[in-house]
Amino acid sequence: MYQIENVLRPYVWGSTTAIADLLGRPASGGPEAELWIGAHPDSPSTAIHPNGVTEPLDALIASDPRHFLGAESLEAFGPRLPFLTKLLAAEQPLSLQVHPSLEQAREGYERENAAGLPADSAERNYRDDNHKPELIFALTPFRALCGFRSAAAAKQVFEHLSASMDSAAMDVPDIITGVIADLSQADEPAALKAAFTRLIEGGRKVSEAVVEVEAVLRSGAPKEPHEDVLSALLDINEAFPGDPGVLISLLLNLVSLEPGEVVYLPAGNVHAYLHGLGVEVMASSDNVLRGGLTPKHVDVPELLKTVRFEALGVPRVEASGTEFGQELYRPPFTEFQLQRIELAPGAEPVPLAQAGPAVVVVVAGDVLLDSPKSDLQLHRGAAAFIPDIEAPVNVHPVQGATETSVAFAVTTGLGN
Repeated sequence: MYQIENVLRPYVWGSTTAIADLLGRPASGGPEAELWIGAHPDSPSTAIHPNGVTEPLDALIASDPRHFLGAESLEAFGPRLPFLTKLLAAEQPLSLQVHPSLEQAREGYERENAAGLPADSAERNYRDDNHKPELIFALTPFRALCGFRSAAAAKQVFEHLSASMDSAAMDVPDIITGVIADLSQADEPAALKAAFTRLIEGGRKVSEAVVEVEAVLRSGAPKEPHEDVLSALLDINEAFPGDPGVLISLLLNLVSLEPGEVVYLPAGNVHAYLHGLGVEVMASSDNVLRGGLTPKHVDVPELLKTVRFEALGVPRVEASGTEFGQELYRPPFTEFQLQRIELAPGAEPVPLAQAGPAVVVVVAGDVLLDSPKSDLQLHRGAAAFIPDIEAPVNVHPVQGATETSVAFAVTTGLGN
């Protein structure tokens, strides 16, 4: 087992205090958006050998993939850690985005390589050849946009805006009238695609419509029965005034998670995290196609090829318990599963649900990781990489502890 030091990403949308407070360390003074825990080559964790020598985690794994990953993970995912874990703290909305399927990622990556796009080019859509299904576990109240609501529900919101403008003696923008017509189509996927495309390609007309929508809502026009989504629209517009994503948000499910609730995000699901702190787990990839709420590159044709235009319920993941006292979150992907471990002082150890390699991060108290080959004590804020060969591992409360310990562990979903 290896204790690992992890990389903090200071994106401007990040909270200045949430991650530091969670891990019990001083804040850096700037935004702390994501703590990357894994072996992604863009920001690999650093493994600490028993003799104190340090090594990037991706290099350590590459030195003996079978030893560190295990035969089953190596065969399924190749010689890389198949998942990436993050602590994510959003103070402002993240970009409206979607992730490609595995086939789209491989084809797009090869295409952009053949075109000679540099690996760090801002014009790149595909930075690797992997897909990026995700899961988010809310540590605080967490708000997000996630997938399309029904065309009928979205149409009601746009009709409400149109009626509010009429009441205020304002001209209804053509873009809103057009979206209402789009959403009136009987074929729901076609209706959602038409409305989304109209907004993402609308340019100046969309920006002008956002200004008018904000004006009517700020003037005191009633938001009920759409208080949540219209209040969220105003918050989003404060961060990204006039952005197409402001009106696109009305096409999407607004999700409010309480601490301990989980959703997963498959390929093609349009989403944006708005606010909150969570544990995010994904396949090890950085492939993102953005659709708004960002100053970064937006490739509309590629985005439209990737989005799944269908209205679905919010894809939640419920905890499943085992006879060993494990609390597991298993999305329908084989790259990863999440385990939450809570240990009261003096409690019996909990087995790590390990299939291949694993990482563990402690967010409260101290824990002891114990295997037949070694043991490692982790304090609050510390993390570890556990090679496949270390299994089985038990997680113990530290002797003499007076507070409950909480840790999260991620391993592959192989064998589920």
